[in-house]
Amino acid sequence: MKITVEIPSALRRFTDGTAKIECEGADLPGLLNDLGTKHPSITQHLRDESGKVRKFINIYINDEDVRFLGGDAYQFRDGDQVLIVPSIAGG
Repeated sequence: MKITVEIPSALRRFTDGTAKIECEGADLPGLLNDLGTKHPSITQHLRDESGKVRKFINIYINDEDVRFLGGDAYQFRDGDQVLIVPSIAGG
């Protein structure tokens, strides 16, 4: 099952500049594991010490917030599009 993960420009330095990465995973933890295997340095920016998605990272699946789709329990389908959006704060 192929899932396309879109990496925002702020995180591309951890994916060797790659904007889109084909990953596999049955659920969100599996997908993030596969992404981390392909690009280990991105993991610490997406997950906290307990392995949960960091609070300032938003993940969308086919334009829907993963939190409203079941979070970690969401079961990916072939062809899903995942967008990772880090929150940007400023003042």
